[in-house]
Amino acid sequence: MSTVTEIAPDIFRICTYVPPANLQFCQFLVRDEEPLLYHTGLPALLADVRAAAETVLDPASLRWIAFSHYEADECGALNQWLAGAPAAQAACSANGALVSVNSVAERPARGLQDGEIIETGTHRFRFLATPHLPHGWDAGHLYDETTGTLLCSDLLHQNGDVEPVTSADVVARMRAMFEAYRGTPLDFYMPWTAQTEGLIERLAGLEPVVCAPMHGSAYAGDGGAALREMAVMMREVVGTVA
Repeated sequence: MSTVTEIAPDIFRICTYVPPANLQFCQFLVRDEEPLLYHTGLPALLADVRAAAETVLDPASLRWIAFSHYEADECGALNQWLAGAPAAQAACSANGALVSVNSVAERPARGLQDGEIIETGTHRFRFLATPHLPHGWDAGHLYDETTGTLLCSDLLHQNGDVEPVTSADVVARMRAMFEAYRGTPLDFYMPWTAQTEGLIERLAGLEPVVCAPMHGSAYAGDGGAALREMAVMMREVVGTVA
């Protein structure tokens, strides 16, 4: 069963814990004049996620279905959400739309350029292109300038069935995730490149007050400091600059 928690004004975290993976999968639903869903979730989880979304708004009213990069948990159920929301349009990076999404989506996506804005009514989302962060050259993030919420995809990933929102040390939890994955097919699933530190600093410079990852608790606090600490940890754990 999926749970729903309001993590910022009119931004709702929909979370489904999958025990075999010891992992939460989270979507973020923005209730506004033009409702926005961030992450579609895996197709296998769609029924639970949709039922949870219905406690916040009518999914047929969705206008935007956005995600960081082309991956099953990010956009695997995109067409199912589009089919149920006649006015909805996918929104992703321009690279993602060109290379992958427009070949599989029922309707063409809005390909976002770096710095482009989506206004949903009260909320104003800025797209930041972050190639290969967390992974994939099409990756990017949405930052809600209205509430100071960064939708940060796999950044600050935490394993386990954790609390919806925390002010605890999520970077230590992320380090534990990397250690748990060592020697498995998921080992170092986030690359460290010559651009990684600069891209993280750009996100940290937004000074978000809420960081909302797909996997694990949303972090409420000094998001800039948490992201900078994450960069130091990733350099240590993932490797040296390529």
